[in-house]
Order: sequence, then C-alpha cells, then structure tokens
Amino acid sequence: MAQDPVLDRIAAHVSRVGSAELPAAVRDAARNFIADTLAVGAAGVNAPWRSAVLDTAAAVGGKAEATVWGSGERLPLAQAAMVNAFQVHSQEFDCVHEGAVVHAMATALPCTLGWAERQGGISGERLLRAVVVAVDVAATLGLCSRAPMRFFRPANAGGFGAVAGLALLAGLSGEQIRDALGIYYGQCAGTMQAHIEATPQLAMQVGFAARAAVTALELAARGMPGPRAPISGPFGYFALFEGAADPAPFDALGRAWRICELSHKPFATGRATHGGIDGLQRLMDAHQATGEVVRGGRFLVPPLTFRLVGRPARRDMTIAYARLCLPYVGAVCLRRGTVGLDDFSAAACGDAVTLALADRLIVREDGNPDPNALGPVRVELDLADGRTVAADVAEVLGSPGNPLPLAAVQEKFRACWGSVPALPETAGTALWEAVSSIERLDDAARLGSWIRNP
Repeated sequence: MAQDPVLDRIAAHVSRVGSAELPAAVRDAARNFIADTLAVGAAGVNAPWRSAVLDTAAAVGGKAEATVWGSGERLPLAQAAMVNAFQVHSQEFDCVHEGAVVHAMATALPCTLGWAERQGGISGERLLRAVVVAVDVAATLGLCSRAPMRFFRPANAGGFGAVAGLALLAGLSGEQIRDALGIYYGQCAGTMQAHIEATPQLAMQVGFAARAAVTALELAARGMPGPRAPISGPFGYFALFEGAADPAPFDALGRAWRICELSHKPFATGRATHGGIDGLQRLMDAHQATGEVVRGGRFLVPPLTFRLVGRPARRDMTIAYARLCLPYVGAVCLRRGTVGLDDFSAAACGDAVTLALADRLIVREDGNPDPNALGPVRVELDLADGRTVAADVAEVLGSPGNPLPLAAVQEKFRACWGSVPALPETAGTALWEAVSSIERLDDAARLGSWIRNP
C-alpha cells in the first residue's frame, strides 16, 4: 500500500521543529500552556476516582521512571503518563483548541515530560519543541474533520500528537515515526458515549491515549512496523473515526502554529459552557443581572455545544455531569459571579437554590451549520423588572481573540496549586519560574521535583 501522505507531512514536521527557529509567540504560548497544564494536572489529585486510577496503575509494578503529579509516586513511564493525563482532564480545567475540539496538552505533556524524566539529560528547550509539535499534530488532525464528533476526539487526536512529541524527543527516523503513528492507531479508542453519560471514562479515555502513545513509541523504537496508511487509508482514522475529513490543514504545518490557537479555561467546566458563562458575566456587569433578579434565561448555542452541555440540571447528578451542564454552571455563575473548582462537590451540586435557578435556564440550538463549532453563543436573561437583556459572545474569554490576562493565568495557576494542601507554595513559585525560563533548563526532568509532595 502507498505511504499515507498525512504521515509524510507529520514526519517532516517533527524533523523541522526539532531544529528550526521557533517564533517568539510560539515560545510564549508553549511556556504558558506548559505551566497551566502542570498546575491543572496537579489539582487532579482531588478528582473523583483518581485513587482508583493510581492504585490500578501502581499495581502493575515496574521501574520508577516518571512522577505522578501532585503526589509524587514514581511509576513506569506508560503508567505515569496514563495517571497524569487522567488528572489533567478529570476536572475539565485543561486548555483546548476550540476549532479542532482537541485537548492536545492533556496527552502531550504527561508523555513528553515523563519521557524526559526517564531518560534524563533532555533540555527544557527540547521539551518545549516536543510540546509544540505534539499540539500541531493533534490540533491539525481535529481541524481536518468535516463531520459531527462520534469518537472522543480530544483523546484520539491527542494521542497522535503525543506520539509525534515523543518521536521528537526519542530522535526517531522518518520511517519509525510513521510506524509509531500506525501502531498508536491500532490502540485508538474512546467514544462520545462516555460524554453523553458523563462518566469518569471521559478523562480515563485521555489517560488511555497517553498510555497507548508511549507503547506505540516503544514498539516503533524497537523496530516493529505499523500500518502504512493509518490516517488516510480505507480503514484509517479519517474514514472510520471522523467519517468525513479533508487533510488540507496539514499543508499549513510549519506556518500555522496551533499552540498559539489554544484557549485557556478560566472556569473549571467543559469549554462548551464557557461562552454561556462569559455572556452571563457580561450581563451581570452591564445590568446587575444576578441570580436574585433573573426570572428566566436562554442560551442559544451551536448544535455541538448543545450536544455537549445542553443537558438539564438534575437533583441526582454526579459531579462529572454537573461540569458538563450549562444550566447548572450558569446558575452557579449568576449566584457567585464565577465558576470554580469548589462548585463541584456533592453539596454544591445538590444546592436547592442553585438547582431552582438552573431549572429556569434553557439551552437551545441556534442552527449553526458547522458540526464542530462551539460558538458564537447568545445569552438572554429575563429580569424581575420586566426587561430582557442579551449578550452575543463571538470570542470567549480565554480564546486567542479574547485572551486571559497574565494576572488571571497566574491566579488560576495558584488556585490549582493551592487546591492540593500537601504541595508547598514555594514549590509552586519555583515551578512557575522554571517554566517561565524553560529554555534555560539543562535537564527538563527537574520539573518533576516541584510537582510532588515533599
């Protein structure tokens, strides 16, 4: 069978990023999102089911190669990557490429930093380049889709990206990179069923993708061949997972740097809720539209957003369900002004006043023809004085067009770090400073020393 043209582009891009000059904006974004992902991942020690994930990973045994973020256990690389990727995505606080609907950093950083810890002597500059190429591959793959999401793209596309980042660190040849991507595809899994049901398997699928990426890299490095057309072939990723796709976005590799297109999450909920929260905050600022004066409201959203977060609030909903419920997080925002990690506990999700307000907030589809669009979003509120006020949100807070201010980025980092009492504040400060000058680190493995309990 002929070579997969997408694999050819990826292999060439890995080689190019390994040695080419990176624009300053790319470096700035990479540092920013590495710090964000480490803090969010450390906070993931508080996530439901995290102890079960860690216990399962540790039961495998093996060499102590990479650090579990936030608590410090040392596990074999593939197992540590699985746990850390689960932690990063478990609280819906990790950055995302909105156009691709891909959480590329959730798989990329646990794999690449874990590899740096195991190998030793990998510079911070090299790690930064690996993260850049991983995000490029994962997000570009998502941008190729021309169909509604059926499989869980954040995990599946993210795993392909993690393989590319690992390949850069491992110095694989072009043929080995193609093999590794093909081997990963054989393990690619994860569907939207977990999202519909709001189960912990949503984050677990991200963990599985990270573990699979490491396994694929290890086998390819040992010479095992993979399928030659895992993306563009008749039974490849485009045909089976996406259903309809156009590989044209891969032509932009090396010109469009996808890490500069990532969005921060200012709120600890699914990104699809953020347009609604942003609109509510604008109306609260402009019209004092707090929960006490709101009699009803509507979120007019694209079909994908409706599918992801249009579910109604329920009295018996789990924390995972609540994070993906726009009426619930909207009610929280109207009552508190924002939405944070503390708003997802059993007590918070069962609060009668919040639930009563959530019942008055309705989510409706707006007819957007783009099957992968999360916005724009329109928010309408009916107030007690008879007025109806509205806000149209095209660029959501945290997106490249409406970036989160540096002070807010730092505050999010501190909030995530502070949510883990065992982590010293001084270690968080040291980690932030180290990532801020990551290119000067002679050994990126040193980052692991700050993200574990003393």
